Amino acid sequence: MRSAIQTGPTILIGYAYHLRLEATVGSFPEGARLTGHVRATAAAEEILASLTSEAGELLRVSDYALDLHIPAAATARMRPGSVVLDVVRRDVEPDLHLGFALEIPVILPVTRGLA
Repeated sequence: MRSAIQTGPTILIGYAYHLRLEATVGSFPEGARLTGHVRATAAAEEILASLTSEAGELLRVSDYALDLHIPAAATARMRPGSVVLDVVRRDVEPDLHLGFALEIPVILPVTRGLA
């Protein structure tokens, strides 16, 4: 797995998070069932968020683009620092890891606790 640093939005604890992923190959075919786990580190046991295409958190835009949505309730469980996630196709046998992992910065916003 290659490593590359890309700029993108930071997760703000307690707020919904949105990110568009773009691939150079057709990684997101129509009908693909996708799952991704968000954890504090790759070795962490606790899953901070489980994202699926069925629930709309991993939304196919095209064969080359995927929108990632982490609900505010899930980001509220995060701590300042960073989180990691990857994505697996579950509609093929065996399940297929898509070959990328993300590390996303997480910060505590100044304006918070609004209800």
